[in-house]
Amino acid sequence: MRAAIEGELRLMDPAVRSSRTEVVRLLDPEFTEVGASGRRYTYEEMVAELHDQPGSSADGPVHEPSGITGMLLAPGLVHLTYETRFGGRRALRSSLWRERDDRTGWRMYYHQATPAP
Repeated sequence: MRAAIEGELRLMDPAVRSSRTEVVRLLDPEFTEVGASGRRYTYEEMVAELHDQPGSSADGPVHEPSGITGMLLAPGLVHLTYETRFGGRRALRSSLWRERDDRTGWRMYYHQATPAP
């Protein structure tokens, strides 16, 4: 579970978000996301666009996570939940991380963000 949490935090780091190499290393090739905007992202879209997304600039606002908890759903599958603050907005977040047998380590398989009042 620790590796999933560490990966989640790394994906909020502007230096990681702006590095295609790091993003590819942390996202599962079957990754999908439903963003706080309601937009659905594929792996290919996220790899191509994350460097331009909010929170990817070293001199801009960053995602501030709190209350990260995890649950092992099955061997090699972890569900994380937490809240973020970003630019005055709050979002509730949920991610699935899985470890594959190909020695690539833990990768984010699914992510969803829901705006919170």
